[in-house]
Amino acid sequence: MTGKNYGVVSPEVLASYDGLGFLRAIIDGVLPQPPISEILGFHLIEAEPGRAVFEGLPELRHYNPIGTVHGGFAATLLDSALGCAIFSTLNKGDGWTTLELKFNLVRPLTKDTGPVRAEGRIVHRGRTVATSEGDLKDGAGKLYAHATTTCMIFPAKG
Repeated sequence: MTGKNYGVVSPEVLASYDGLGFLRAIIDGVLPQPPISEILGFHLIEAEPGRAVFEGLPELRHYNPIGTVHGGFAATLLDSALGCAIFSTLNKGDGWTTLELKFNLVRPLTKDTGPVRAEGRIVHRGRTVATSEGDLKDGAGKLYAHATTTCMIFPAKG
């Protein structure tokens, strides 16, 4: 994707942001998009408290041997959106990781589908565990997949 910067920030830079600020800095181009975004062709496009949206374009390069986009493409977009919905609620210095991802495909993606959006929304945010849900839809609102996740939160020591 032209005009985008890709990379990984240092732990010190990461710790200097709260979750929402970090995500918005990526969207604004202050911080780089993660390398996987370049490889798979998807990007973070919206972030607000408890919500994150990624957009991607299914292409022939994402195909599996049976002639459709590999399910991992949709799973990666949803994993990103659901995890970042939770990340958007973290304070400076908090850490997190995905514990579980439950993913359902309801129709195949193809190179002709057009852009798709994965939206993640927080369901529950506790001190050390959070859950979110989300869906993957095309521009007309047609559902292609949906998912839920559970993430562990590591509150900052202080």
